[in-house]
Amino acid sequence: MGKKKRVEVRTRITPSTGNVFRDLGFTAEESAHLVVRSDLMIQLQKLIASRRLTQVQIAKVLRVTQPRVSDLLRGRIDLFSTDTLVDMLARLGIRVRFVLKPSRGGLKVA
Repeated sequence: MGKKKRVEVRTRITPSTGNVFRDLGFTAEESAHLVVRSDLMIQLQKLIASRRLTQVQIAKVLRVTQPRVSDLLRGRIDLFSTDTLVDMLARLGIRVRFVLKPSRGGLKVA
């Protein structure tokens, strides 16, 4: 038997910006919206899981269809607006308030 040739694999690591959506190539504006929507969606998913109800039962509470609940639980962020997610949280008895923080980059003037 001959010797096996060893293949060297190099891994390049790129530091994160702290925003996974920005790292994936979304614009600053798009990524800001996606962060808000993903935070709301995660809170909804946790709340639904804690209630231990079926998708059909949750659908009735949220006033949506069961397939819509399925999309929510599967993380289909592209199918939900911020307004829709806030409305769903309200129907589950949760009031949403936003905390505004200055961005790291500060004000940019052209």
